[in-house]
Amino acid sequence: MDNNQSYDLGNAPVVINIQKETRLNTYYRKAIWTGNYLQVTVMSIPAGGEIGLEMHPDTDQFIRVEFGVGSVYMGKTKQDVKFVGDANSNYAILVPAGTWHNVINNQRTPLKVYSIYAPPHHPIGIIHKTKFDSDLAND
Repeated sequence: MDNNQSYDLGNAPVVINIQKETRLNTYYRKAIWTGNYLQVTVMSIPAGGEIGLEMHPDTDQFIRVEFGVGSVYMGKTKQDVKFVGDANSNYAILVPAGTWHNVINNQRTPLKVYSIYAPPHHPIGIIHKTKFDSDLAND
């Protein structure tokens, strides 16, 4: 899949090199597969950037760090979010539905992650070139 293609491969069987897709992605968020019960997105968090404090009431989330180091914060309420630890390419972050969370890139290079949402959280084929685009879309 070309990094600049805007289509979602979802809801058909597919075999994909997730590490390559994640590392080549330059967009803040891009959905690469959306099925009926889960969704896969790749993300590039710029140096000093963050995913942003968020909570998905009905969606469990798996975040896998492919490149870089991110500081992970989680909590049961927005006011109770605390530092959990740093995650590098040896780590996955598991976020149960209803948990407030954020991942901050404190490094000088982009943080490359892929995320699995179950059930899907974003519209099929979503692309946010920047976090600002994502914030404007509010999806």
